[in-house]
Amino acid sequence: MAKAKSAFVCTECGAEYRKWQGQCSSCQEWNTLSEVRLASARPGSGTAGSGRAGYAGDHSRQIVDLGQVDLSEVPRLTSTFAEFDRVLGGGLVPGSAVLLGGNPGAGKSTLLLQTACKLAQQRRIVYVTGEESLSQVAMRAHRLQLPSQGLKMLAETSVETILAVAERENPEILVIDSIQTMHLEDIASAPGGVAQVRESAAALTRFAKQTNTVLLLVGHVTKDGTLAGPKVLEHMIDASLLLEGGADSRFRTLRGQKNRFGAVNELGVFAMLEQGLKEVKNPSAIFLSRQEEQAPGSLVMVVWEGTRPILVEVQALVDESALGNPRRVAVGVDQNRLAMLLAVLNRHGGLFTGDQDVFLNVVGGVKVLETSADLAVLLAVVSSLQNRALPRELVVFGEVGLSGEIRPVPSGQERITEAAKHGFQRAIVPRANAPKQPPKGMEIIAVDKLSDALEAL
Repeated sequence: MAKAKSAFVCTECGAEYRKWQGQCSSCQEWNTLSEVRLASARPGSGTAGSGRAGYAGDHSRQIVDLGQVDLSEVPRLTSTFAEFDRVLGGGLVPGSAVLLGGNPGAGKSTLLLQTACKLAQQRRIVYVTGEESLSQVAMRAHRLQLPSQGLKMLAETSVETILAVAERENPEILVIDSIQTMHLEDIASAPGGVAQVRESAAALTRFAKQTNTVLLLVGHVTKDGTLAGPKVLEHMIDASLLLEGGADSRFRTLRGQKNRFGAVNELGVFAMLEQGLKEVKNPSAIFLSRQEEQAPGSLVMVVWEGTRPILVEVQALVDESALGNPRRVAVGVDQNRLAMLLAVLNRHGGLFTGDQDVFLNVVGGVKVLETSADLAVLLAVVSSLQNRALPRELVVFGEVGLSGEIRPVPSGQERITEAAKHGFQRAIVPRANAPKQPPKGMEIIAVDKLSDALEAL
């Protein structure tokens, strides 16, 4: 018998090595190399190998001039959820592989089951469950009052069997729940391991490319919220989506982390109800559920998520510290950026917070990843420090530089228009973002420096 070949793969970056070594030369991480058994390449085999070749048919071997490539729009399939389609970039693309991750109980299986049941009335769909029995899935569909006729189910974890069934049924959409439970017979390791996840995903993705099938994969996450499995899994797929939401909140946010067919960092908002996930048409209305009496430290800012603006409330609490090293706690924004902004406030705003505990929270569990929230964060801190409430009709956005200047942010006109739709009458914005013709009923206060914004308050 031929000796089985093996390689050592880094679980962090996916780099391969012929021999084991303590440190990965690519990502500089220690003790991340694990042995992977390589299956022998059999003639005509569609499931073995690392999946680097054979993703497309023989036509991919022909040399084509770039100017002769057909630029016609690929027809997309709707997921029946407008928020889901928004994050995907307009819908499901035939021949694409989409990975949906999230914490346990976030609603990954619920979202895909709702999508599959609704699309099964018009499309050919095969739903493969490797974690639950068919009766458990049927009970959930009955509880959610979903149409169960037309959806073809399969309880299987063998990739060879799944591909054989898929070739016979020829589905337009193939759902795998989840990729961590799949395994190949040729790989001598347990399901969920680095080798099994990598090779199983490669075989399924290759099938999707060859047959023009939409592949939807469910993936688990680690303790720090990243997708479990080797990093090479994220390179194989076309789109990586993350469904976020705490157990104490009924709202879920779907964020795109990688998308070859649309914008990255697009955000979709869902509400978890008794009938399953329901899309939220106007997310700003949810994040602006404020109290009647305005409290100090509360302010509304306009953040840009993907292709649309969203109004979010930020709350700050500044209190005298009893510790030698005051605390800086930030939920929803970068804690290091908060410390930097407090230093700018001290240097260019004349307000000292070195002996104060500063707590910051973005209402609704939204994670703000852009710098347009800088000015709103500082003004909320100033409001709490002075114990003076800001006007309810005020909205703020702008980036703050280290020298105290207020820098412009992208899509300033769209942010102001969104705030005017929700009844805001004042806006403190960077001078470069001030429109020539402000919306009717809104006062625009353009500022150049942090001191100008503090005077405007």
